[in-house]
Amino acid sequence: MAPSAMEGVVSTRDAWMTLPPPTLHPVKEARFEKYLEPQTDGRKRALALPQGQAAIVIDNGSYNVRAGWSFEDKPRLSIPPIMSKYRDRKLAKTFSFAGQDCYADTTARGHIRNAFEAGTGIVSNWDVMEHVLDHIFIKLGMNGVEGGIDMPIVMTEAVANFPYSRKSMAEIIFECYQAPSLVTGIDSLFSYRHNKGDTGLVVSSSYSSTHLIPIYNQKPMLAQATRLNWGGWHEAEYLLKLIKLKYHTGFPGKLNASQAEQMVRDFCYVSLDYDKELSGYLEWTGLEDRERIVQYPYTEEVIIQKSEEELARIAERKKESGRRLQEQAAKMRLERLMKKEEELEYYKDVQRRLVDQTKKETKRILDDAEVKDEAQLEKMIKELEKTIKKQRTKDLGEPEEEQEAPDFSLLDVPDDQLDEAGIKQKRQQRLLKSNHDARARARAEKEAEKARIAEEARLDEERRTNDLEAWLEDKRQTRLAKLAQIKERDRLKADLGNRKSLASQIRMKNIANLASDTPTGGSRKRRRGGDDDDFGADDADWGVYRSVAIGANKGDSDDDEEGEEDLEAAVRALEADLLEYDKDFTYENTLEAQNDWSKSLLHAFRYGPRPFDPSNPAETHRLHLNVERIRVPEVIFQPSAIAGVDQAGIVEIAGDILNQRLVGLGGEEYRDEFLRDVFLTGGNTLFENFDERLRRGLMGLLPAGSELRVRRAGDALLDAWRGAAGWAGTGECRRARVTRQEYEEKGGEYMKEHDLGNAFAG
Repeated sequence: MAPSAMEGVVSTRDAWMTLPPPTLHPVKEARFEKYLEPQTDGRKRALALPQGQAAIVIDNGSYNVRAGWSFEDKPRLSIPPIMSKYRDRKLAKTFSFAGQDCYADTTARGHIRNAFEAGTGIVSNWDVMEHVLDHIFIKLGMNGVEGGIDMPIVMTEAVANFPYSRKSMAEIIFECYQAPSLVTGIDSLFSYRHNKGDTGLVVSSSYSSTHLIPIYNQKPMLAQATRLNWGGWHEAEYLLKLIKLKYHTGFPGKLNASQAEQMVRDFCYVSLDYDKELSGYLEWTGLEDRERIVQYPYTEEVIIQKSEEELARIAERKKESGRRLQEQAAKMRLERLMKKEEELEYYKDVQRRLVDQTKKETKRILDDAEVKDEAQLEKMIKELEKTIKKQRTKDLGEPEEEQEAPDFSLLDVPDDQLDEAGIKQKRQQRLLKSNHDARARARAEKEAEKARIAEEARLDEERRTNDLEAWLEDKRQTRLAKLAQIKERDRLKADLGNRKSLASQIRMKNIANLASDTPTGGSRKRRRGGDDDDFGADDADWGVYRSVAIGANKGDSDDDEEGEEDLEAAVRALEADLLEYDKDFTYENTLEAQNDWSKSLLHAFRYGPRPFDPSNPAETHRLHLNVERIRVPEVIFQPSAIAGVDQAGIVEIAGDILNQRLVGLGGEEYRDEFLRDVFLTGGNTLFENFDERLRRGLMGLLPAGSELRVRRAGDALLDAWRGAAGWAGTGECRRARVTRQEYEEKGGEYMKEHDLGNAFAG
């Protein structure tokens, strides 16, 4: 192999060594920040203002509830709409928490409940909602007010909110808190008002959903509004599913939705050309810049480092201990040898005493020695002699004597010429001869195999010397055949692991057939109820057991492991020959190089452009986010193609509103007024490139030369609250308020329509 090729290989495989250390981001999740004291100064300022000029403004969002005073420029509270309540049996006390306080206690974390139905902007748990409102009013300094809340309340609600939900909220505000008045509005319309909007298309993407609402002369066209059931909650859940699928073998860190929300917010962005960027996202070049690594907490294994002197002392102690054990073992073996020699001498003495004795005396001597008969005595003596010789050869280093040829003389003697003891000895000789012949055949086969291998090696070397090209071609074809076998083996493993695969179904069908009382593969007589069964008469019948056994316990069988090693060892041997004699065959062509982590797309997907050490706890507790960074935000543009949500994307919805509905209402000039102000608000629009991607998508749907302007809210998170606060002191707000007297007269479903709220639907 050429040196230049080797240098190229090294630079390719070891390119990660030139990379800087990875940038690790700590895992984030919702947690308790600090305790907030009740603030009474706001109410004092509110009382100092003219009546009707001050109000409590609550942006009732499904991710955060923001509350404050209408005369201030930002909310005083921003808490999640959650509560936790549990009873401590030891203290005999019940503890309840709301908002961020739920994260202050470990037990409270396990009892968290949300006021909103998951993935929607609709309140479903009114006990939690009431608890959150209690928390808000206490922190705003309203706890000391007698008779309830003495300030008007301005609150946001979902687009097309349910009458039952509005009624329940009115009941809580008027009957529980005795508030003087309540007015509700849509958060995205408040945000548009705060950003000086007049006519345009409001695109509001929040935690629970995405809405597109056309507005003309500050009046919402709610009949043309469209909702896409995708928001920040869905993105967090989708990212969580992608991570669990990515690390399907198990991730040691504890994953939860709160962590996923933080990852979406911190690391995801909208791609301007999703398909093109996705196709090259996992390329090794620049992957370290595109991926984000989240480090989860882990426990580092403490390894005590010892000095060279300590290591030397430990090694010496181990050596001394081993020497003592060897001495003890040698002493025990010598004692056993001496004991066996004493036994041998005893039995030989018994054998000598049997000479010229009567049968009665012989039986008495054998009974005293606990021996059945003379044949057994002779056998015991021979076994002891054999054992003693073997131990002396091994322990004392005495020269090994040549083994006597076994005696099989009785095998040729007819049974009628032998007594009972002779017949028994003949059976033993027959058994010994079969074992002796089997060992001889095995030795002969082994020698023949060695000779065959040596002859094949000689012929292979001779062929290589005489015809190198033909020899190389034969090696190439043999290697390809072995690789095909490895590929087929891996495919079969994967198929058997999938219950729906054809191989797995055939295997299960064979098992069911074998277990059946009337197997379909049986003989015709058996199917007709006969007792005859000729299964096994044909050698092909036994193939069914082979098909059942294949892959049943793949990886548990020693034969399977040896077969896999033989295949891979054969490939390595063939590749070694090709590397040595074929100038066109390089390391990059070898199986090892193809299986190298630096060639694996799956490795890049899971672990990035660096090697992965499964024994390192720090590396096993890392999440590598790469394609997820653009895949999760892309769902809002392609919900059906990516996440399987059966809805149109945000560009298609906007295009339908602008090109179909609005043109149908007033023509193209009417539509063009909305194009001049496409307004983005809501926390889910804060992704990088969100506005540019929407602009490019709409330009492809609009006539050439259309004047399109896409702008973001000044503060996509707080402008809804600020818009409601600025509107709270206006005459329109005072006219839209539902007073407690009107609630008592007309019921909780009563509402007054205004330009920033929902319309009444009878």
